[in-house]
Amino acid sequence: MERMYSPWRMAYIRQEAGGGGGGCGCIFCVGPSEIDDPARLVLGVYKHTLAICNLYPYNNGHVLLAPRRHISDLSLLSREELGELMSLAALATTALGGEYAPGGFNLGMNLGKVAGAGIADHLHLHVVPRWNGDTNFMTAAQSTRVLPESLEETHCRLQPLFRDLAP
Repeated sequence: MERMYSPWRMAYIRQEAGGGGGGCGCIFCVGPSEIDDPARLVLGVYKHTLAICNLYPYNNGHVLLAPRRHISDLSLLSREELGELMSLAALATTALGGEYAPGGFNLGMNLGKVAGAGIADHLHLHVVPRWNGDTNFMTAAQSTRVLPESLEETHCRLQPLFRDLAP
């Protein structure tokens, strides 16, 4: 096989270039009219933070948590924002654990482009469910992951859980 195609990525690339969330072009800046837009994959919006499905998940159930304020520097978060972000991370692992029964989780942030941040202008925390032996040859061979569940199905499973969270 010479090529692997992922045509669904083009819509995301065009959205990122032309403006996504809240009119500022950032996928994490979700405007009020976008909260229930199925294309946005918003799981929950809270006082200082939000949770969304990752459009390019490492595993099923991979969610992104971010402050609602458009900010890139972790040290500039208020105590309330930081506290809610970490509370949401704890609640997210509980919700994901109940729904997917993973063996563990990876939580992480890539701060800055050189650290691997795909969206460096708005900090966000990855919550990735993990299972024993969940890696596959596709990741090593083509930087591609094979997931048994569609993103839409993941969103439908998780949205009710996150809407009820109160970080």
